[in-house]
Amino acid sequence: MSLETVLLAVGERDKGRTDQLAATAVDLAGPAGATVALSHVFTTEEYDAARRDLDADPESEVTPDRVAKRYATIRTLGDALEAADVDFDWYGRLAGDEDEEGGVVVDLAEELDADMVVIGGRKRSPAGKAVFGSTAQDILLEAPCPVTFVRGE
Repeated sequence: MSLETVLLAVGERDKGRTDQLAATAVDLAGPAGATVALSHVFTTEEYDAARRDLDADPESEVTPDRVAKRYATIRTLGDALEAADVDFDWYGRLAGDEDEEGGVVVDLAEELDADMVVIGGRKRSPAGKAVFGSTAQDILLEAPCPVTFVRGE
C-alpha cells in the first residue's frame, strides 16, 4: 500500500501519548515519503478557551488552523515530525461537542483523501463504549481509509 497522506488526528486527551503518536506517524510516513496532516479537533468550549489563552481578539480572523498550530500538543508533534524529517501540514477543525469529533475527523480524512488515519485512545470496556460512546470507535467504523489506533497507558 502506497501512502501519500497520513492524517494524525489528536484531541485534548492525547497530551500524554504524543511520543507514541509521533513515533507511529514517523514509522508510517517516513519510509513512504508521505506527508502527515497533523490535526487537532476542538470542541467549541475547548476552542474558545484556547483563543482566550492566546489572547486572541474575539473579532479577529483567528482560524482553527492558526489556533491548532499554536497548541502545545500539536507543536510537540510537529517538532517530532520535523526532527524525523517528515513533511507535515497543520489543520484545526471545530466540532460542536465531543459527540461530533469522530465525524469531523472522518470528514477531514475525506477532504484530504487520506491514505491512513492515526488516532489515539484508551482501553475501554464494552459497557463503557455503549454508555459513553467513543470518538475512536466512530472513526474506526466510518473512516474512508485504514485507521491505526495507538492505545495509551
